[in-house]
Amino acid sequence: MSVRRIGLMASVALLLVAAPVAGQSPAASMPAAVPNLGWQDELTGGPDMLDVATTVAPISSLARNIGGDRIRLHGIVPDATNSHTFEPSPSDAQVLNAADLIIVNGLHLEEPTLGLAEASKRPETPIMQLGDNTITEADWLFDFSFPQSEGDPNPHLWMNVQYALAYAELMRDWFSEADPANAAYFATNYDLLKTRLDDLDARIRAVVPTVPEANRKLLTYHDSWAYWAREYGFDVIGAVQASDFSDPSPQDVANLIDQIREQQVPAVFGSEVFPSAVLEQIASEAGAVFVDALRDDEPPGAQDAPEHTYMGMLRKDMEIMMDALGGQGTATFADFPVEDTWQP
Repeated sequence: MSVRRIGLMASVALLLVAAPVAGQSPAASMPAAVPNLGWQDELTGGPDMLDVATTVAPISSLARNIGGDRIRLHGIVPDATNSHTFEPSPSDAQVLNAADLIIVNGLHLEEPTLGLAEASKRPETPIMQLGDNTITEADWLFDFSFPQSEGDPNPHLWMNVQYALAYAELMRDWFSEADPANAAYFATNYDLLKTRLDDLDARIRAVVPTVPEANRKLLTYHDSWAYWAREYGFDVIGAVQASDFSDPSPQDVANLIDQIREQQVPAVFGSEVFPSAVLEQIASEAGAVFVDALRDDEPPGAQDAPEHTYMGMLRKDMEIMMDALGGQGTATFADFPVEDTWQP
């Protein structure tokens, strides 16, 4: 049924015949709500279900919405962890060895995890890179935390909803290739998720004009908004965190304060993963509001909370960011549903 189970043709045939077929036809409408399974399943390597290992929470959330309850899903990188430097454990090596399919963001985001995956996986298990299959080098962005001189592009594609949808489409195809008996189910779940992501994208495009044009500027701590800003018409004027993930120098701090004052930036934004007293100091001295609540790796709420999803993360970010910059974030997203969309 999965990639590793294609050794003997007779075994494959038996597995395909025995695979469940109930509930695989496209759903007539979006389900009101479904259970949130999260992404900490134990990968057993059993023949009954596709075992999928992912990395960061946003990717894991999208994978759950495509795979639903027809996959076992385990995210290697814990929520609210610096995925750039996260060092996986020996137990993570066991997870990766049990996986039929390993999905990473790529674009040099999870190098330690990728290295362990290559060393731990079975020979037949593919490692699929989402970012590298979504954009070409011509679309890479280099910026404050990811300078071109160091060769690593900004990897945070998923903050752009259009790229998140491309990620979902890739996972639909990869799951279907690995488990063709459930291809219709994965396609149905993709369609449900696409409806929700199209709604999210439309609301972002609707709320941006409510922000005064002069305020459509972002100064953040971690530089995770580059592809979002390019898509939705904002200007990222700076990021405090250096490329080695250290705090800025005193000279950098002084320059940022001058820049905020000169451009009259109303708010600067911290990160849930990288708390920064330096950024709070910069905001205070420059006369801007400090908002230490934006998320790019950690969906809000507990693992089993309805809002602990990719959609929940983007909704929260849009409410916080747009309101702080003078727009109508809360009003625009108040009735946006955030729970998982997959069909049981």
